[in-house]
Order: sequence, then C-alpha cells, then structure tokens
Amino acid sequence: MSSEKTCSAARRPGLQGVLRWLVNDPRLTANLAADESAQLDSFRLTIFIGMHILCLSALLLPFSSTAIFLCLASYFIRMFFITAFYHRYFSHKSYKAGRIPTFCMAVLGCTAGQRGPLWWASHHRQHHITSDTSEDPHTPRSGFINSHMLWFLRKGYFNAVHDRVRDWSRYPELVWLERLDWVPFILYGAGCYFLGVYLSETSPELGVNGMVSLVWCFLVSTVLLWHGTYTINSMAHRFGSRRYKTRDNSRNNFWLALLTMGEGWHNNHHRYPNSTRQGFYWWEIDMSYYLICLLSALGIFKGIRQVPASIYLEASVK
Repeated sequence: MSSEKTCSAARRPGLQGVLRWLVNDPRLTANLAADESAQLDSFRLTIFIGMHILCLSALLLPFSSTAIFLCLASYFIRMFFITAFYHRYFSHKSYKAGRIPTFCMAVLGCTAGQRGPLWWASHHRQHHITSDTSEDPHTPRSGFINSHMLWFLRKGYFNAVHDRVRDWSRYPELVWLERLDWVPFILYGAGCYFLGVYLSETSPELGVNGMVSLVWCFLVSTVLLWHGTYTINSMAHRFGSRRYKTRDNSRNNFWLALLTMGEGWHNNHHRYPNSTRQGFYWWEIDMSYYLICLLSALGIFKGIRQVPASIYLEASVK
C-alpha cells in the first residue's frame, strides 16, 4: 500500500479511526499539506471543549471547602509534574534520575492531560530553537489565543518531533507510554472519584462524595492546570521584566511564577535553560526547584545543574 493510501486509511472515520487516535498513530497526520496542517483537529477539539463544559457541573453540586482544597492540591501537584518532570527533566535534562524513576516521572506527567513526555519535550525543544519566530510552535506573535491554546489542537502538531527527542526515544517503555499517554490521565480521574467515595464513607461531614471529587479534583483542576501551564506560552513572552537580552521576548513575571511553581522566571530560563532552578536569586520564588532539591536530598535525583557564575555576572554588569 502506498504512503498516500496508508494515510487515507488512517484518517477514515469510524471505530478504526478512533482506535488509531487512541494509540497516537502518527499516520493520522503524516504528509499533510500546509493548509491541512494548520487546521484544528475536530476530535481533540471536541474533547478539549467538552472538558470545559463538564466543569460547569460544579454549579449543580453542593459547595464544599474540602472540594476546593482537593482542587488546588490536585492543581499544584500536577503542575509540579509538568514543570519539574516534563520541562526541567525531559525537555532540558537539568538533573539526573535512574531509569525506573524516569518512567515513574513520565507516568505522573501524563496525569496532567498534556500528552506524553516525548511529545511535550520535542515541541518545547523546538520552541527554544525557534523562539518567537515563525517556526515557533506557540509564539504570541501568531496571536494570543493560538499561543495560549489553539496551536496544539492543530493537525500539524499532533505528532512528536522525534528528531528532537532521539535521546528519549531509545527507551522502549517511554515510546510505549507515548502511544497510550491518556491512560494515566483517565486512571487519575478514576482515582479522584474513588477518593471522594472513600471520604464520603469515612468523613461525611466534609461534604465530599465521588461525584464532587471527580468534578473538583479532576475536571476543574485539570482545566485550571491546562490554562495555568499555557500562560507561560501566551503571557511570559509579553508581560514582565527582562533581566537578560535574549534573542526572544521572554520575560520574568512574579505572578506567573507563583501560578506555575517557578516557570514565570522565563527570561532567566531562556538565558540559561540548562539550569534546574529558574528563579536565579533567593527572592525569586521557585517551588519546583525547592522540591527537586528535596527529592535530591532523599537520593531520588542527582546532578542538579546550577546557574554559572558568568550568568550572574552578566546580570550584575547590566
């Protein structure tokens, strides 16, 4: 069968087509024309919009302060998985971990619903190489909405850029996980539901049951997490201060740093992306870095990469 026929078959609707979506079949978006590559994918767009609509079910549930706490806890736990694992480890290798911890980090990162580590790292590395140019996957120069949340819904960005992640692609367990990156996400949602069931039986005074926990701990928390992460793409290249004269428009933003556990120190990061810490100075709060250091002290991570003295000198000269 020719490559065109293979791609045509991969794009057919129906059960076969859905199954190919579920295993992230690269043939779905292979050999796309330029205009087709820029099109929004209806399957993923429907899921994305559906998640937002389902959050409205929170208005039909009784208020529970415990549910709000679970929502925020779920948000920040998984934000750590994204910034510490997907970003600082898989994308930049700013510290080291063994093979088993690496796989565990990949699985935990998948619970955020932001695809697999190979997809995430490949597009982020592309961002650093082409930052704020026409080749940048999510430059704000292409528009705020596109930068914030439409770029990854376009057909041309469905596949991981494997040339960018050859280092990770040699691990079969990561390649396997990439094909089923949605499974940990669904299991996390199920875990949120059963946590609510457990709390309803052991502590009914908290006002949390399975449905309340599912909506707040999983649905609302996930949508907030998505948009919290996206702010770095859409806002950290527009709003804030510039300590370093990088070739892009990256900026440091205190409020985004709080929201994303340290990612808001974006100008710092673009000046020296290999550093584990992104808040270069003690007054630049970087919760992810503190937690990585804690895990390093426990022997789980090692080789934390610090900011070179020359980078600090460059800032002081300015």
